[in-house]
Amino acid sequence: MRHRKQKVTLGRTKAQREALLRTLAVSLILHGSIRTTKAKARALRMFIEPMVTKAKTGSLAARRQIARELSTNTAVNKMMEDIGPTYKERPGGYTRIVSLAPRPQDGAAMARIEFVS
Repeated sequence: MRHRKQKVTLGRTKAQREALLRTLAVSLILHGSIRTTKAKARALRMFIEPMVTKAKTGSLAARRQIARELSTNTAVNKMMEDIGPTYKERPGGYTRIVSLAPRPQDGAAMARIEFVS
């Protein structure tokens, strides 16, 4: 039974899931918004929001923790210098998920995830 289980597996092994979330997070940070399936967007929200909370502090320890999760220095720098200070006064809820039309090929529920202004 899956009672009270928080992890969303997305039908992948742990390594594949971590790599997927890492690349989605880097794309979201660099582009501001991305179009993906609704399930991946929800999983990405749980992955990216704690990182923004860490980036708000601006400390060296936070930078190292974020660098451990992300794969590119460009994304780490943008998170620490642009995104973190932007949400300094905001207590949470840094991303928004907007539903889109289903994907024509297989009918998968699509969504756009973006940082709120």
